[in-house]
Amino acid sequence: QVHLVESGGGLVQAGGSLRLSCAASGMIFSFAAMGWYRQAPGKQRELVAGITVGGSTNYADSVKGRFTISRDNAKSSVYLQMNSLEPEDTAVYYCNAEYVRRGYWGQGTQVTVSS
Repeated sequence: QVHLVESGGGLVQAGGSLRLSCAASGMIFSFAAMGWYRQAPGKQRELVAGITVGGSTNYADSVKGRFTISRDNAKSSVYLQMNSLEPEDTAVYYCNAEYVRRGYWGQGTQVTVSS
């Protein structure tokens, strides 16, 4: 059974940084495409960043140059380094895995950026 567990969220001032982590289990991690999504109150869930099996990355325009996604297959983990955080980045951040034609989600971690 696939499990994704996020950590690293919290409260930070504008301009600050946070690093989110997602630990995966129950799958061959190196075979999974991974992503970070976020959902702000009253808004739809949106893709923040993705990383393929081969390590190619893509980002939402709103976070390009500020956020970096990475993966460590040896630790079955994916990370999201978030710099220059803005109040608009406030949301629940979810880890996503696309594995064997199925999508899996973590429980989410809250990120709050104060102005």
